[in-house]
Amino acid sequence: MPAPSDSPTRTSSVITGVESTFADRLSPLTVPWRGADVPEPKLLVVNEDLATQLGLDVVALRSADGVAILSGAAAPTDATPVATAYAGHQFGGYAPLLGDGRALLLGELIDVDRRRVDLQLKGSGSTPFSRGGDGFAVVGPMLREYLVSEAMYALGVPTTRSLSVVATGRGIHRTGIEPGAVLARVAASHLRVGTFEYAARRPELLRPLADYAITRHFPEIVELPEGGDRYIAFLEAVLDRQAALVAKWMLVGFVHGVMNTDNTTISGETIDYGPCAFIDAFDPSAVFSSIDRGGRYAFGNQPAVLKWNLARFAETLLTLIGAEPDEAIDAATAVLSTFDDRYNRYMAEGLLAKIGLAGAVGENDLVDDLLIVMKDDRADWTGTFRALADELRGQHSPLTALIPSAHREPWLHRWHAALDRLGRDPHRTADAMDRVNPLYIPRNHNLDAALRSATAGDMTPFKQLLAAVTHPFEDRAGWEHYAAAAPETFTGTFQTFCGT
Repeated sequence: MPAPSDSPTRTSSVITGVESTFADRLSPLTVPWRGADVPEPKLLVVNEDLATQLGLDVVALRSADGVAILSGAAAPTDATPVATAYAGHQFGGYAPLLGDGRALLLGELIDVDRRRVDLQLKGSGSTPFSRGGDGFAVVGPMLREYLVSEAMYALGVPTTRSLSVVATGRGIHRTGIEPGAVLARVAASHLRVGTFEYAARRPELLRPLADYAITRHFPEIVELPEGGDRYIAFLEAVLDRQAALVAKWMLVGFVHGVMNTDNTTISGETIDYGPCAFIDAFDPSAVFSSIDRGGRYAFGNQPAVLKWNLARFAETLLTLIGAEPDEAIDAATAVLSTFDDRYNRYMAEGLLAKIGLAGAVGENDLVDDLLIVMKDDRADWTGTFRALADELRGQHSPLTALIPSAHREPWLHRWHAALDRLGRDPHRTADAMDRVNPLYIPRNHNLDAALRSATAGDMTPFKQLLAAVTHPFEDRAGWEHYAAAAPETFTGTFQTFCGT
């Protein structure tokens, strides 16, 4: 492990009450460090609602001292920022040491609901884990994470959240010179499968790490004896949260883009919005990330990849699950074997709700056949479910435009028959569907245009798009273009990038 930074850290009392239970209890997984100086800090956006939830003074955050903390140039008084160590499987290949190459964990806050959360900076400069990189980030990717994570929160998907983005005034060398920025991110924690992959090769760290994660995220199993039952329950709890999470991704058409084990959280939150995207046309093979040349993390592959990542997590726990290797493997395998059923159940429940059949039994074939029709017609994923609600209100043209094939009418006949059989009132059902089917998501073409404008200095399109996607279910006049799919001329060449 690299030596701690001995550079002095400027401090500010704008943020107080910062704790450091992770660094205190698991110091071998951290290196005290400080952020880089910031030439010309400028606050681009701050999340006032989240700041209030964290018990922070928004006015103070906007001050010079507040912006200094949010940029990494200063640290909260009494806080000791750290870079954390972790390993990970990246595109299937194991890397024994990754770590926070451009991030600093400022510490932990207790929010107004008494929940412990991490406050982390992303893009604050090089650390001992930067592996030759500069540790900086640029405006476009940091604003992407801010907007998409807040959109996911509004959609009801467990996620890290964004507190702010600060432009640094530093030019960053990427494909050209781009404006630098720092994101302040809030998470239930930054514990990852990769954290356990690192600790598993240092036996003295594994049990304390597992017990810390259990106490922080799964207090309901803390009382189990400190033996195999506790850690099997831990594996099962993480697996269940992740099965539910990836189902929510699929239900909203989200493509993560870089599902490495170091981006799989123990808390069950979505983390790292680098090359992410949302599908327009329903296509299980959709890939947007420029670095995913083999399609490993394609939209339809996400459940299988997540299960693979959880198998790597299970491997790290084997010595805690039992002293006899074969018995430990059998116990872990039994838990892993439940993933498919859990995911399929979460997915089926979500899809039934999306077509107005929440709680119905025996209607899964109806859902499966709709997906076949949508795939064959390359129907817009988000638009189709909203159009089905319009169909119940007697507005037929939106669905006809999205699914023009002859297969539409036979399916609609079966759907209406199912609704009648279950006694579902059309208008109440349509309203219920609109509460789970978003109208506005971060469509790739809208987000791309907003980020280009923001990089050039105009934040207005970004803020307008942010307003729409953080109110995803409310039909508002003047927002029609945010609900429209991208033109084919855009989707044919669109790619996303990590921003590193």
